Amino acid sequence: MTESLKFPDLHEAERLAIGSQAMDKKRLEYYKKKLVARRDELLRGIARTQQEGREADEDPTVDLADKAANSYTKEFLFGQTHNERAMLQLVDDALDRIKDSSFGECISCHEELQQKRLEAVPWTRYCIACQEKKEQGQL
Repeated sequence: MTESLKFPDLHEAERLAIGSQAMDKKRLEYYKKKLVARRDELLRGIARTQQEGREADEDPTVDLADKAANSYTKEFLFGQTHNERAMLQLVDDALDRIKDSSFGECISCHEELQQKRLEAVPWTRYCIACQEKKEQGQL
């Protein structure tokens, strides 16, 4: 049954909105699952990296070269954890936007994000145009 037959008194735009809301719920659930899976993956990675950093500390090296290598390893792991934590924050922010019903909308221009973009980067906050402006320092 088409939306116009279900809701004969509604204007076409209102019928389209009702039809897209049902689709949005399915899409939102899909993205939520994808984001939760990415969040879990990041948390495991952070925990693993922290453990590797602790193990590097426990190595009772006395050789100066080994100490330098351990120091480099710890710096590398710290940088990796920093990147993973930044990504985790983006994922958490996207999950928050799902909760407050603003997911799928650019936080700058409030236009709807393209489905291909959300599929590739579900934690994105900006549409392609605003992302480019942000990267160029114009936003």
